Amino acid sequence: MTDSGTSFTSDWDDSGQVTWLDDSGIDLVRGHGRLAGEKTVEVVADDGSVSVLVARHAVALSTGTRAVVPDISGLRDAEPWTSREAVSARAIPESLTILGGGVVACEMATVYTDLGCAVTMLVRDTLLARVEPFAGELVKEALEKRGVSIRRGVTATSVSRSDDGVTSTLDDGSTLTTAEFLVAAGREPRTEGLGLATVGLPAAGWLSVDDTLRVLDASGNPIGDWLYAVGDLNHRSLLTHQGKYQARAAGDVIVARATGAPVDDAPWGAHVATADHEAVPQVVFTDPEVAAVGLTADAATEAGYDTRVVDYDLGGVAGSALHADGYAGKARLVVDEKRKVLLGATFVGQDVSELLHSATIAVVGEVPIARLWHAVPSYPTISEVWLRLLEEYRRTTSDQLR
Repeated sequence: MTDSGTSFTSDWDDSGQVTWLDDSGIDLVRGHGRLAGEKTVEVVADDGSVSVLVARHAVALSTGTRAVVPDISGLRDAEPWTSREAVSARAIPESLTILGGGVVACEMATVYTDLGCAVTMLVRDTLLARVEPFAGELVKEALEKRGVSIRRGVTATSVSRSDDGVTSTLDDGSTLTTAEFLVAAGREPRTEGLGLATVGLPAAGWLSVDDTLRVLDASGNPIGDWLYAVGDLNHRSLLTHQGKYQARAAGDVIVARATGAPVDDAPWGAHVATADHEAVPQVVFTDPEVAAVGLTADAATEAGYDTRVVDYDLGGVAGSALHADGYAGKARLVVDEKRKVLLGATFVGQDVSELLHSATIAVVGEVPIARLWHAVPSYPTISEVWLRLLEEYRRTTSDQLR
């Protein structure tokens, strides 16, 4: 991989963001920060010097997460890759074992096999378990067609590194040796050494927040109007765009509370992160892509909704056939039959990420199905799948959509 391959990460240099901070009048203090009491943050710099910052209004915790390294014999000593090493590698290994079947595992399997690496996945259950089951199956089929070996129901019991590579002993009694070993088994919060105990919180673990992102104590009450947790740390939705969404809500409500302005904390108000609950969009950058928003069919049923599920073959849309030869994919809508609005949507296929925001608007806006009928998709585009899905919905219901 050439140096130009790191251009999107700015060669791991944050100078551009520092310039933005300076231009915005924001002071940057580098070091390890920790809470040292109410509205107080202690920062230890690399040279050991200590700065104490006292906030006038609020402190926001946004230390994020790191990859979980399971308690498997020898795994830590074997120095496995996590997502960080996988996306920063400057050379492609000849072979790679991936432990896990979630988003990171599937995306990295796609990337590395396309770059010529022999990939083996150790998957305890199914791929992409948090999305619609058909999405995981379509991704599985595509990965296997590319040559990825997916070993389901198998995991490593011990791992060791030698000059020959990384050897895994599996719970079926077999062994597997590859050049590298990638752990993609979830995330854990970066809360150690954060000083949480100084404000009456457990010293480590996920933080709970209300919809205005205030940190809650064990009883579910806010620590105060001064302490907030934004992004992965609060475990609401571990996605970059949701963290940015939360940051906007938290920033606005901090200002409102500081100035005595009204706080709009009703659902979908200006100062809450309501979308975190049932309207989260996500793209899985596999090939085919998976783009989903809101609730899956199973999640909607578990939440007590009366639902109808509508599926359509994406390859049967004229725009798909024009987009790529042999286009294959699937689309699903999950409809709340009581309110006649969308609860969720899932698309699987080439470049379906570009379909997702229209679905997100429909879910967040609770646009009635009857009104969606008048949102005419341009011909010939893949978006015509919306028309086909609505036609399929009308075909299976006595309700009139127009």
